[in-house]
Amino acid sequence: MMPTGEIVAPQTAVIINIQGFSIHDGPGIRTVVFFKGCPLSCRWCANPECLSVEPQVGFIETLCTDCGKCFEICAHKAIRPGEGVHRIDYSRCNSCGDCVDHCGYGALVRYGESKTVADVWDVVRRDKIFYDSSGGGVTASGGEPLLRAGFVRELFELCKGEQINTCIETCGLAGREALLEVIPVTDHFLFDLKHMDSDLHNRHTGQPNSLILENAAWILEQSVDTVFRQPLVPGINDTTGNIEATAAFLSGLGKSDLRLELMPYHRMGQSKYRALNMKYPMDGTDAAEEEMVESVMRAYQDRGIRCTISR
Repeated sequence: MMPTGEIVAPQTAVIINIQGFSIHDGPGIRTVVFFKGCPLSCRWCANPECLSVEPQVGFIETLCTDCGKCFEICAHKAIRPGEGVHRIDYSRCNSCGDCVDHCGYGALVRYGESKTVADVWDVVRRDKIFYDSSGGGVTASGGEPLLRAGFVRELFELCKGEQINTCIETCGLAGREALLEVIPVTDHFLFDLKHMDSDLHNRHTGQPNSLILENAAWILEQSVDTVFRQPLVPGINDTTGNIEATAAFLSGLGKSDLRLELMPYHRMGQSKYRALNMKYPMDGTDAAEEEMVESVMRAYQDRGIRCTISR
Protein backbone atom coordinates (compact mmCIF):
# COMPACT_ATOMS: atom_id res chain seq x y z
CA MET A 1 0.00 0.00 0.00
CA MET A 2 1.44 3.36 -1.00
CA PRO A 3 2.03 5.73 1.92
CA THR A 4 -0.11 8.82 1.91
CA GLY A 5 1.84 12.06 1.81
CA GLU A 6 1.29 14.67 4.45
CA ILE A 7 -0.86 17.55 3.25
CA VAL A 8 1.04 20.78 3.79
CA ALA A 9 -1.04 23.91 4.24
CA PRO A 10 -0.03 26.79 1.95
CA GLN A 11 2.11 29.57 3.37
CA THR A 12 0.08 32.57 4.49
CA ALA A 13 0.99 36.07 5.65
CA VAL A 14 -0.96 39.15 6.67
CA ILE A 15 -0.43 41.67 3.87
CA ILE A 16 -1.19 45.37 4.25
CA ASN A 17 -0.93 46.37 0.61
CA ILE A 18 0.51 45.40 -2.76
CA GLN A 19 1.63 48.64 -4.39
CA GLY A 20 2.58 48.79 -8.03
CA PHE A 21 4.71 51.28 -9.97
CA SER A 22 7.07 52.14 -7.10
CA ILE A 23 10.41 53.74 -7.99
CA HIS A 24 11.82 54.17 -4.46
CA ASP A 25 12.14 50.58 -3.22
CA GLY A 26 14.88 49.09 -5.34
CA PRO A 27 16.00 49.47 -8.97
CA GLY A 28 13.54 50.14 -11.76
CA ILE A 29 9.75 50.02 -11.56
CA ARG A 30 8.72 47.70 -8.74
CA THR A 31 5.72 46.16 -7.06
CA VAL A 32 6.06 46.37 -3.29
CA VAL A 33 4.46 43.79 -0.99
CA PHE A 34 3.92 45.25 2.49
CA PHE A 35 3.97 42.62 5.23
CA LYS A 36 2.27 43.28 8.57
CA GLY A 37 4.30 42.97 11.77
CA CYS A 38 7.60 44.46 12.90
CA PRO A 39 10.03 43.57 15.74
CA LEU A 40 10.82 47.29 16.22
CA SER A 41 8.60 50.12 17.39
CA CYS A 42 10.41 53.16 16.01
CA ARG A 43 9.07 56.43 17.38
CA TRP A 44 9.15 57.99 13.90
CA CYS A 45 7.44 55.10 12.12
CA ALA A 46 5.19 56.39 9.32
CA ASN A 47 3.34 53.07 9.02
CA PRO A 48 1.86 52.24 12.44
CA GLU A 49 -0.59 49.88 10.76
CA CYS A 50 2.40 47.63 10.03
CA LEU A 51 3.56 47.26 13.63
CA SER A 52 1.13 44.56 14.79
CA VAL A 53 1.15 41.17 13.05
CA GLU A 54 -2.65 40.98 13.28
CA PRO A 55 -5.25 42.53 10.97
CA GLN A 56 -6.74 45.76 12.30
CA VAL A 57 -9.60 48.12 11.51
CA GLY A 58 -9.04 51.87 11.46
CA PHE A 59 -11.46 54.79 11.63
CA ILE A 60 -11.10 57.99 9.58
CA GLU A 61 -13.33 60.48 11.39
CA THR A 62 -13.35 63.10 8.65
CA LEU A 63 -15.03 60.67 6.24
CA CYS A 64 -17.73 59.50 8.65
CA THR A 65 -21.30 60.67 7.95
CA ASP A 66 -22.73 58.99 11.06
CA CYS A 67 -25.05 56.90 8.89
CA GLY A 68 -25.21 54.14 11.51
CA LYS A 69 -24.60 51.15 9.23
CA CYS A 70 -21.51 50.11 11.21
CA PHE A 71 -23.59 50.01 14.41
CA GLU A 72 -26.15 47.78 12.76
CA ILE A 73 -23.71 45.29 11.26
CA CYS A 74 -21.24 44.81 14.13
CA ALA A 75 -22.05 41.55 15.92
CA HIS A 76 -19.49 42.26 18.66
CA LYS A 77 -20.85 45.66 19.73
CA ALA A 78 -17.44 47.12 19.02
CA ILE A 79 -18.70 50.39 17.51
CA ARG A 80 -18.93 53.45 19.77
CA PRO A 81 -21.59 56.11 19.08
CA GLY A 82 -21.11 59.87 19.24
CA GLU A 83 -19.37 62.67 17.38
CA GLY A 84 -15.72 63.30 18.15
CA VAL A 85 -15.31 59.75 19.48
CA HIS A 86 -13.11 57.09 17.87
CA ARG A 87 -15.67 54.65 16.52
CA ILE A 88 -13.90 51.38 17.36
CA ASP A 89 -13.73 49.74 20.77
CA TYR A 90 -10.63 47.60 20.28
CA SER A 91 -11.36 45.60 23.43
CA ARG A 92 -14.35 44.12 21.57
CA CYS A 93 -13.23 44.32 17.93
CA ASN A 94 -11.95 41.10 16.33
CA SER A 95 -11.07 42.83 13.03
CA CYS A 96 -13.56 40.75 11.06
CA GLY A 97 -14.06 43.69 8.69
CA ASP A 98 -17.86 43.48 8.41
CA CYS A 99 -18.10 47.18 9.28
CA VAL A 100 -15.55 48.02 6.59
CA ASP A 101 -17.53 46.12 3.96
CA HIS A 102 -20.71 48.02 4.84
CA CYS A 103 -19.20 51.51 5.09
CA GLY A 104 -20.00 53.35 1.88
CA TYR A 105 -17.86 56.37 2.69
CA GLY A 106 -14.43 54.86 3.37
CA ALA A 107 -14.46 55.94 7.02
CA LEU A 108 -13.61 52.42 8.16
CA VAL A 109 -10.50 50.80 6.70
CA ARG A 110 -9.07 47.31 6.89
CA TYR A 111 -5.37 47.13 7.68
CA GLY A 112 -4.12 43.69 6.65
CA GLU A 113 -5.60 40.56 5.12
CA SER A 114 -4.32 37.00 5.23
CA LYS A 115 -3.07 35.97 1.81
CA THR A 116 -1.36 32.94 0.35
CA VAL A 117 1.76 33.04 -1.79
CA ALA A 118 -0.46 32.25 -4.77
CA ASP A 119 -2.66 35.26 -3.97
CA VAL A 120 0.32 37.63 -3.92
CA TRP A 121 1.98 36.05 -6.96
CA ASP A 122 -1.21 36.48 -8.98
CA VAL A 123 -0.98 40.24 -8.39
CA VAL A 124 2.75 40.90 -8.76
CA ARG A 125 3.21 38.83 -11.92
CA ARG A 126 0.80 41.10 -13.83
CA ASP A 127 3.39 43.88 -13.92
CA LYS A 128 6.17 41.78 -15.43
CA ILE A 129 6.19 43.87 -18.60
CA PHE A 130 7.16 46.92 -16.52
CA TYR A 131 9.87 45.00 -14.65
CA ASP A 132 11.37 43.80 -17.91
CA SER A 133 11.41 47.25 -19.50
CA SER A 134 12.86 49.08 -16.48
CA GLY A 135 15.11 46.57 -14.73
CA GLY A 136 12.59 46.48 -11.87
CA GLY A 137 10.94 43.68 -9.98
CA VAL A 138 9.28 42.74 -6.70
CA THR A 139 10.19 44.17 -3.29
CA ALA A 140 9.15 42.64 0.06
CA SER A 141 8.70 45.39 2.62
CA GLY A 142 6.66 46.08 5.72
CA GLY A 143 6.71 45.98 8.63
CA GLU A 144 9.41 43.37 8.52
CA PRO A 145 9.19 40.74 5.75
CA LEU A 146 11.81 38.53 7.39
CA LEU A 147 9.22 37.65 10.05
CA ARG A 148 7.66 35.63 7.21
CA ALA A 149 10.87 34.38 5.61
CA GLY A 150 9.30 31.15 4.34
CA PHE A 151 6.57 33.09 2.56
CA VAL A 152 9.11 35.49 1.03
CA ARG A 153 11.27 32.57 -0.15
CA GLU A 154 8.34 30.86 -1.90
CA LEU A 155 7.24 34.13 -3.52
CA PHE A 156 10.77 34.92 -4.69
CA GLU A 157 11.22 31.39 -6.04
CA LEU A 158 8.23 32.05 -8.29
CA CYS A 159 9.77 35.37 -9.28
CA LYS A 160 13.07 33.69 -10.15
CA GLY A 161 11.22 31.18 -12.30
CA GLU A 162 10.03 34.13 -14.42
CA GLN A 163 13.35 36.05 -14.29
CA ILE A 164 11.84 38.75 -12.05
CA ASN A 165 14.29 40.74 -9.92
CA THR A 166 13.80 40.53 -6.13
CA CYS A 167 14.52 42.87 -3.23
CA ILE A 168 13.97 42.86 0.55
CA GLU A 169 13.59 46.02 2.62
CA THR A 170 14.53 45.14 6.20
CA CYS A 171 15.26 46.62 9.61
CA GLY A 172 17.87 43.87 9.97
CA LEU A 173 16.50 42.42 13.22
CA ALA A 174 16.10 38.77 12.27
CA GLY A 175 17.59 35.40 13.07
CA ARG A 176 20.28 33.98 10.86
CA GLU A 177 17.97 31.16 9.78
CA ALA A 178 15.58 33.69 8.24
CA LEU A 179 18.40 35.28 6.25
CA LEU A 180 19.69 31.90 5.11
CA GLU A 181 16.22 31.07 3.83
CA VAL A 182 15.87 34.15 1.62
CA ILE A 183 19.40 34.99 0.48
CA PRO A 184 19.56 32.39 -2.34
CA VAL A 185 16.55 34.02 -4.04
CA THR A 186 17.20 37.72 -3.20
CA ASP A 187 18.97 40.09 -5.58
CA HIS A 188 19.03 43.22 -3.40
CA PHE A 189 18.73 44.23 0.24
CA LEU A 190 17.65 47.67 1.46
CA PHE A 191 19.03 47.58 5.01
CA ASP A 192 18.19 50.17 7.68
CA LEU A 193 20.81 51.61 10.03
CA LYS A 194 18.76 53.70 12.43
CA HIS A 195 21.28 54.56 15.16
CA MET A 196 24.77 53.33 15.99
CA ASP A 197 24.52 53.78 19.76
CA SER A 198 22.83 50.62 21.04
CA ASP A 199 21.29 52.28 24.11
CA LEU A 200 19.82 55.10 22.03
CA HIS A 201 18.70 52.59 19.41
CA ASN A 202 16.89 50.72 22.17
CA ARG A 203 15.34 53.91 23.53
CA HIS A 204 13.96 55.01 20.16
CA THR A 205 13.09 51.67 18.52
CA GLY A 206 12.46 49.30 21.43
CA GLN A 207 15.45 47.03 20.66
CA PRO A 208 19.28 47.22 20.82
CA ASN A 209 21.22 47.14 17.56
CA SER A 210 23.86 44.43 18.11
CA LEU A 211 22.12 41.74 16.03
CA ILE A 212 21.27 44.29 13.34
CA LEU A 213 24.93 45.27 12.92
CA GLU A 214 26.03 41.62 12.93
CA ASN A 215 23.50 40.85 10.19
CA ALA A 216 24.61 43.85 8.13
CA ALA A 217 28.19 42.61 8.10
CA TRP A 218 27.16 39.00 7.43
CA ILE A 219 24.92 39.90 4.47
CA LEU A 220 27.80 41.75 2.82
CA GLU A 221 29.95 38.63 3.23
CA GLN A 222 27.38 36.77 1.11
CA SER A 223 28.03 39.20 -1.78
CA VAL A 224 24.39 40.27 -2.03
CA ASP A 225 23.87 43.76 -3.44
CA THR A 226 23.03 45.94 -0.43
CA VAL A 227 22.03 49.57 -0.04
CA PHE A 228 22.05 50.86 3.52
CA ARG A 229 19.34 53.30 4.49
CA GLN A 230 19.08 55.74 7.35
CA PRO A 231 15.83 57.43 8.37
CA LEU A 232 17.15 60.89 9.20
CA VAL A 233 15.32 62.15 12.29
CA PRO A 234 16.07 65.62 13.68
CA GLY A 235 17.54 65.55 17.17
CA ILE A 236 17.87 61.75 17.20
CA ASN A 237 20.39 60.48 14.64
CA ASP A 238 21.53 63.62 12.80
CA THR A 239 24.30 64.35 15.30
CA THR A 240 27.99 64.52 14.39
CA GLY A 241 28.65 61.61 16.74
CA ASN A 242 26.17 59.32 15.01
CA ILE A 243 27.35 60.38 11.55
CA GLU A 244 30.93 59.58 12.48
CA ALA A 245 29.97 56.25 14.07
CA THR A 246 27.87 55.22 11.06
CA ALA A 247 30.62 56.19 8.62
CA ALA A 248 33.19 54.28 10.69
CA PHE A 249 30.96 51.18 10.76
CA LEU A 250 30.43 51.25 7.00
CA SER A 251 34.10 51.88 6.28
CA GLY A 252 35.04 49.02 8.58
CA LEU A 253 32.99 46.55 6.55
CA GLY A 254 35.80 46.46 3.99
CA LYS A 255 33.74 47.13 0.87
CA SER A 256 34.66 49.99 -1.43
CA ASP A 257 31.30 50.49 -3.11
CA LEU A 258 28.96 50.77 -0.12
CA ARG A 259 25.98 53.07 -0.50
CA LEU A 260 23.98 54.96 2.13
CA GLU A 261 20.62 56.50 1.33
CA LEU A 262 19.14 59.11 3.67
CA MET A 263 15.36 59.06 4.17
CA PRO A 264 14.31 62.41 5.69
CA TYR A 265 11.79 62.20 8.53
CA HIS A 266 8.28 63.42 7.70
CA ARG A 267 4.97 63.57 9.54
CA MET A 268 2.74 62.07 6.86
CA GLY A 269 1.90 59.03 8.98
CA GLN A 270 0.00 61.03 11.61
CA SER A 271 -3.41 60.35 10.08
CA LYS A 272 -2.89 56.60 10.43
CA TYR A 273 -2.08 56.97 14.12
CA ARG A 274 -5.40 58.80 14.53
CA ALA A 275 -7.18 56.11 12.52
CA LEU A 276 -5.88 53.47 14.95
CA ASN A 277 -6.49 55.65 18.02
CA MET A 278 -2.76 55.67 18.79
CA LYS A 279 -0.76 58.54 20.26
CA TYR A 280 1.73 60.00 17.78
CA PRO A 281 5.15 59.62 19.46
CA MET A 282 6.84 62.46 17.59
CA ASP A 283 4.60 65.37 18.51
CA GLY A 284 6.76 68.46 18.65
CA THR A 285 9.31 67.20 16.11
CA ASP A 286 9.20 69.01 12.78
CA ALA A 287 9.93 67.33 9.47
CA ALA A 288 13.59 67.25 8.47
CA GLU A 289 14.57 70.49 6.75
CA GLU A 290 16.23 70.33 3.36
CA GLU A 291 19.28 72.30 4.52
CA MET A 292 19.91 69.88 7.39
CA VAL A 293 19.51 66.82 5.15
CA GLU A 294 21.93 68.22 2.58
CA SER A 295 24.42 69.00 5.36
CA VAL A 296 24.28 65.42 6.68
CA MET A 297 24.74 64.03 3.17
CA ARG A 298 27.85 66.16 2.69
CA ALA A 299 29.17 65.08 6.08
CA TYR A 300 28.95 61.44 5.02
CA GLN A 301 30.53 62.19 1.67
CA ASP A 302 33.39 64.02 3.40
CA ARG A 303 34.00 60.80 5.36
CA GLY A 304 34.25 58.73 2.20
CA ILE A 305 30.71 57.34 2.17
CA ARG A 306 28.76 57.27 -1.08
CA CYS A 307 25.63 58.99 0.22
CA THR A 308 22.41 60.10 -1.50
CA ILE A 309 19.01 61.37 -0.43
CA SER A 310 15.73 59.56 -1.09
CA ARG A 311 13.35 62.11 -2.64
